[in-house]
Amino acid sequence: MGIQDRKDRDKEEMKKLILQAAKEISLEEGFDKLSIRKIADKIEYSPGSIYSYFKNMDEIIFELHNDAFEKFYKKQIQVNDIKDPFEKLREHGKVYIRFGIENPDLYEIMFIVKAPGNEIESANEWEKGMKTFDFLKQNIQECIDAGYFKGSDLNSISIAMWSLVHGIVSLYLRKRFAMIPKDYLIPVMNGAFDSMINNMKHKG
Repeated sequence: MGIQDRKDRDKEEMKKLILQAAKEISLEEGFDKLSIRKIADKIEYSPGSIYSYFKNMDEIIFELHNDAFEKFYKKQIQVNDIKDPFEKLREHGKVYIRFGIENPDLYEIMFIVKAPGNEIESANEWEKGMKTFDFLKQNIQECIDAGYFKGSDLNSISIAMWSLVHGIVSLYLRKRFAMIPKDYLIPVMNGAFDSMINNMKHKG
């Protein structure tokens, strides 16, 4: 291994160490408590050394955000084995809801924390997020081709579908379902999704 290769490897290892420390702090204290100094203290480096690998805290959080989307995408593509496009879409939505419920910390950084939005806006692109959204659009296009969603366009249905599942998960994570007994909460959430998607069906 050459000197440059070793340097590149060491840099990547250091970036992974910083990101792991950031993830652990955010899980323990919340993303709003995350700071360069706390990360530096955890890995026993100076705060200034962190800036050799990341330009600011937003970039660190954005990397965690990308990692979360990769994990979600691996769950998302499991619906590909379902042949009927509408039933595939139904399971697609339930995968999203289940992922949000089971991974509240990841969901927080994907859709709730503001910092990744700053990086997305600055770069004017959202590769990881768009990959998951394009997969949803592909599923919905399959539904349209099969005769579902008569009179609706692809983008409108895609945004409606995303908004539906995001709303359900966000209300759950923000503990806004206090009126529903805990034992019934998950079935009610899935039932609400089923009711809404059935109303969207409109197969001609």
